[in-house]
Amino acid sequence: MADSGVDSPLVSVVLVNFRGADDTIEAVRHLAEVDWPASSLEIVVVENGSGDDSAARLRTELPGVTLVESPDNLGFAGGCNLGVKASRGEFVAFLNSDAKPGPKWVSAAVEAFRADAGIAAVASRVLDWNGETVDYVGSALTWFGKGYKPFVGDAASGVGLDAKDVLFGTGSAMFVRRDAYLELGGFDERFFMFYEDVDFGWRLNLSGRRFRYEPSSIAYHRHHAAADKFGSHRERYFLERNALFALYKNLEQQTLDAILPAALSLAIRRSVAEAGLDSTSYDYRSAAHDERERQEPVSREVVATVYAIDQFVEQLPGLTRDRDAIQASRRISDRAIWSLFGRVDAVAADDKSYLGGYRSLVDAFPVLEPAPQRRVLIITGDPIGVKMAGPAIRAWNMAAALAEHGHAVTLVTLARLETGVSAPFELKHVRAGDNRAFEPLEQWADIVVFQGHAMAAFDALQHTSKIVVADIYDPMHLEQLEQGRELPAATWDKQVADATRVMNQQLAKADFFLCASDRQRLFYLGQLSALGRINPANYHDDPDLERLIALAPFGLDSTAPRHERQVLKGVLPGIGEHDKVLLWGGGLYNWFDPKSLIRAVAALAERRDGVRLFFQGTKHPHPGVPEMAIVRESRALAAELGVLDRAVFFNDSWVEFADRQNYLTEADAGVSTHFAHVETTFSFRTRILDYLWAELPMVVTDGDSFADLVRSEELGVVVPADDVGSLTEALERILFDDELIARSRENIRRVRERFFWSNTLEPLVRFVADPRRAPDLVEQRMAAGEAPTERRRTKKAYGLAHNVSLAMHHLRHGGPRVVVRKVVARLRSR
Repeated sequence: MADSGVDSPLVSVVLVNFRGADDTIEAVRHLAEVDWPASSLEIVVVENGSGDDSAARLRTELPGVTLVESPDNLGFAGGCNLGVKASRGEFVAFLNSDAKPGPKWVSAAVEAFRADAGIAAVASRVLDWNGETVDYVGSALTWFGKGYKPFVGDAASGVGLDAKDVLFGTGSAMFVRRDAYLELGGFDERFFMFYEDVDFGWRLNLSGRRFRYEPSSIAYHRHHAAADKFGSHRERYFLERNALFALYKNLEQQTLDAILPAALSLAIRRSVAEAGLDSTSYDYRSAAHDERERQEPVSREVVATVYAIDQFVEQLPGLTRDRDAIQASRRISDRAIWSLFGRVDAVAADDKSYLGGYRSLVDAFPVLEPAPQRRVLIITGDPIGVKMAGPAIRAWNMAAALAEHGHAVTLVTLARLETGVSAPFELKHVRAGDNRAFEPLEQWADIVVFQGHAMAAFDALQHTSKIVVADIYDPMHLEQLEQGRELPAATWDKQVADATRVMNQQLAKADFFLCASDRQRLFYLGQLSALGRINPANYHDDPDLERLIALAPFGLDSTAPRHERQVLKGVLPGIGEHDKVLLWGGGLYNWFDPKSLIRAVAALAERRDGVRLFFQGTKHPHPGVPEMAIVRESRALAAELGVLDRAVFFNDSWVEFADRQNYLTEADAGVSTHFAHVETTFSFRTRILDYLWAELPMVVTDGDSFADLVRSEELGVVVPADDVGSLTEALERILFDDELIARSRENIRRVRERFFWSNTLEPLVRFVADPRRAPDLVEQRMAAGEAPTERRRTKKAYGLAHNVSLAMHHLRHGGPRVVVRKVVARLRSR
């Protein structure tokens, strides 16, 4: 064993002993030969109620280990859990008592963990005791729940030499991150023995983590066939029962509905066939005389299967509770990990009667394929490319999450699609109002997810029979109250009225809604109620209305940002290497209050050297979004106060999406200031998520949902609106109060996980896996008889008629110059 523990995390090796003290002692002694520091290796031996002299021998012959004594035999699953409870390591390793590790068993596994934070478990390459034949080089699972090890017993030479993701590792030699093991609840102790490692690996994959087979981590296994001492019928009992346990807990509902009846039937056919019984012998037509008093011997193999199914029924209440939790938290679909199941049609027997029954079941039930793939069309109004604003970023991550779960996804932008952009899903550009180009996509899709004005843009979407999801995280009608404030009164009225009409159309027609905060959800519930959507049909089996409108906040990447190049400090003229940089992430819009921030920075710069404020974006990547007046006014104020390009800096464009990590990692704090109005109350400031992503302490204005989070979780400082004095003081604290900075960063690390995309988009992933039309819309469609002539025409927000109407409005209220300016802007945006 190596001597130095520098940079070597603590690894706890758990061995479970049951009437095998000789093997356990030998295994522990072999651990002394691994290439891992003794100070970083903890050995825990669980004496699992052997009822012999094992405990005394282990205590005497293994003085350096942690010995845990159980009065009862808890099985392999319970013994391992008991051992983990007594351990302390960052990584937990499991080693059979009749196994020995190779020299790099530990170091190779830890290296695999270090290479990728997404790897939560490592499966070792396991050979026979002499290293001649294969014991484990990968995993597979039949459709009827039997986990097996491909190539077992084959010559080891040249087999299993490539690292790969697997469904499960073998409990005889595997590693798990401690936090993942505890979060998953360890091995399921109901299994006792057999398939507990299958179930654990399956659950780990469903949680979105990876189980990696690492061929350099080698162990050797000596089989004693201990189960045979108690009779093969007992082994069959555990195998049949535990296979049903694993299937029931882990399969998606649609897959389970197809597989479970077939698996139960096959278990009975297998036991009857292998026992050589004839199930037609109980047919009335087979009775030769009165058999009421007749008794006959029954094979223990048959009884074992019947008992296994009976115990499956007995355990259903607890299994169902666990199943509900697993299915509610799963991040990966059956389809997405189906390839890890390997050969699902390994028949497991060659008896003619069994094979005939097997073929009948496979023909009758769809058991050899995963749950069907959904075809999902996602629509965003923003450009897709290297520079993306919030709506496009959100739509992109929706597409990525659903594609990861095995669905066929097409992401459509109505604005612009840059060439050369690659994605694990289809990308398309369709011009708003081009119904002819949109119709084939609508016909292809099973589910349509859209943002913004997409429903108003396409007649095919307004009248679609497909399931529709409206992403209303941006309350556009409230936004227009502020965005249109500087416009002529009639135009302001029209913009708010148009946005409200578009929003009402969406709320009236969509089957499912996504919003960004609890405040938004309550607001939209009120608007849905006014439109008659809060009704008995939707309430009947969904009293919380979670199947109508769910909380799906904007998210952030679980991979931390990296600093790849210098962009501000020591690079941008006026910002030195050691200056303190306040970052304004995102764009500048009229509903924000950058002026108070500029005044506060100017005041702070007078008494603190090196304070700098950088506005990250002023020119929105969407060509249809004009530069707002606040940008011009902010520059003018900074110049007036003498701090423009000295303490306050503006980016003239927009930071590329992938490049923003460099700005975030160079900043010392994030800022977001706004006015107090209704848009603030229901807004969701996505720039705050970037601050969480980069562990930036922050100063924010009170009034929105994120201010509540910053205050309650102590992520920075919350200040009143329009209070330059309080803001100046807060900025000084967030830049120079080391205790506040450290506390804020620590809290941010804890809080930000809830905003990872994998968590925030879970309601959408769940809905797409089990989609449904809103019950009240189903009733409406049935009552209407789906007659196209009965569809009420809605006013289009695109097309010739719309453009003429808009031109007339601007002519009446702004004159010819305004019309010409609007036409030119429209042409440029294309």
